[in-house]
Amino acid sequence: MHPSVFAEFDRICARGNAGGDVLEIGSVPSPDTLLCLPSLSGAKSKIGLNLDGPHRYDGFEIVRGNANWMDCFADQSFDTVLCNSVLEHDRKFWQTAGEIRRVARAGALIAIGVPGFVTDPLERKASRLAKALGKLGLPRTIRDALDASTLTLRKHCFPNDYYRFSERAVGDVLLEGLTDVEVSVILHPPRIIGMGFKPGSPRK
Repeated sequence: MHPSVFAEFDRICARGNAGGDVLEIGSVPSPDTLLCLPSLSGAKSKIGLNLDGPHRYDGFEIVRGNANWMDCFADQSFDTVLCNSVLEHDRKFWQTAGEIRRVARAGALIAIGVPGFVTDPLERKASRLAKALGKLGLPRTIRDALDASTLTLRKHCFPNDYYRFSERAVGDVLLEGLTDVEVSVILHPPRIIGMGFKPGSPRK
């Protein structure tokens, strides 16, 4: 995980008063897993979910399971649900998004990070580059390709890589139905991280 992504999740969790019972989808037994965020040091409990579990790391368990159907967890089990760099590898990511909402308690913080694409201001930079290269005699087909391009993270298969997401997709689809939704874009190529709260009474 890129340190800037780790830091952004830590900022989100600190701002959102994350804690209580915490679930990370796609958790791995390493220091940069989100369950190791400093802002979660006071959490009541922490558990991870991964296809290749079980593992134990730094005092928490990572159970084996498929995020499309988290039958190992009851409805409204968690106060915080985190997921990063998972949904691009998830053939049925919309099912995982639904399961995240199901296992979250009323008032729970949900934060999801995915690789994305953005068109502004990167689109303008690519357009300026295409025009500058045109003055150097670059073929029109290459200039047109640059002019219509945007940056995105390269293919990385674990075991497969299916999707890239826009800011609107994160806010309107992955975090659909949540309140106080915020979406941020960091790094180049972009990683998009969204957060929101499940409607209902806040945690006590």
